[in-house]
Parts: sequence; C-alpha cells; structure tokens
Amino acid sequence: MSASLYGSTAAQFVRGLKNLSALLEKGAAWAKENGKSEEEVLNTRLADDMYPLARQVQITSDMSKGAIARLSGVAAPAMEDNEVTFAQLQERIAKTLRFIESVDVAKLEGDESREIVVKGKNHELKFTAHSYVTTFAVPNFYFHVTTAYNILRHLGVNIGKFDFIGQV
Repeated sequence: MSASLYGSTAAQFVRGLKNLSALLEKGAAWAKENGKSEEEVLNTRLADDMYPLARQVQITSDMSKGAIARLSGVAAPAMEDNEVTFAQLQERIAKTLRFIESVDVAKLEGDESREIVVKGKNHELKFTAHSYVTTFAVPNFYFHVTTAYNILRHLGVNIGKFDFIGQV
C-alpha cells in the first residue's frame, strides 16, 4: 500500500510548520530574556556557507507551499523573502499554513507517476510526483526545519526533541 500524496506532504508540512512556529516563539522569548536582538538571532547561521535562521524559515515555507502548488495545480502565494523579525516570520508561516489548508485534498491525490518539473535559475529538474515528494520536497522541507531547530539550539534556546517533533 502506498502513502497518499496528501499524507506524504500537506499533513506533514502543516505539522512541521506549526512546530517551527512554536520553536520560533521559544527563540523570540529566549532572545528577549537574554538581551539578544532579533536581528542577531535571525542572522545566526551554523556555518559561513549556510543560510541564517530567517532564510531557513523562508525556504521551509517555500518548499512546502511550492510542493503543494505543484502537486495540486494551484498557484502558490508569492512571498517576498523580506522578513526581518520573529513576528514577520510567524506571519509568513501562518500565510503558508492558510494556503496549504485551503487546497482541496482531492487535488493532491491521483497519478503518482505524472511529471513534476522544478525550474531553477539555470536548470530544470524533472520528477514523477512520487519521486518529487520522496526525494526532493519532503527531504528539503525537513532539512530546513532541522537547520532552524539546530540554529536555535546552538544559540542556547531551551528546546529539545519533542519541540521538534511536536505533540505525539
């Protein structure tokens, strides 16, 4: 039995985005309690060649809304990637959640072998719907959620495994 495209994407993205929102709440509270500016926290990165926290959140949003849009044939909302505060990132997550939750579940189901094309600046990636979900969209989503978690944890925010996983 194969997993549904909805269960493999939208359901996981909603849960992951809600958990990311809760992580950011704890990060914002930690920053305030420790006299750190939002700018300092949101610009923290784990390594020089990695994106900072704010960009990790933006990419998490982009990966999830882009996947749902490609799989459902519904246009994703445009977002400018200009968030510089915790509140702005929370609004971006909320907007992403509203979009994902607005898409009819039936639009996400169907032919798992249909072609999905992801266009980059200088390249084009082609997948089946199934391989797009399992080898690109979901792994990228979790990579960026995990990296956001790790940045906060590295800073000293009191978060753990169950903050990442969420309510079980």
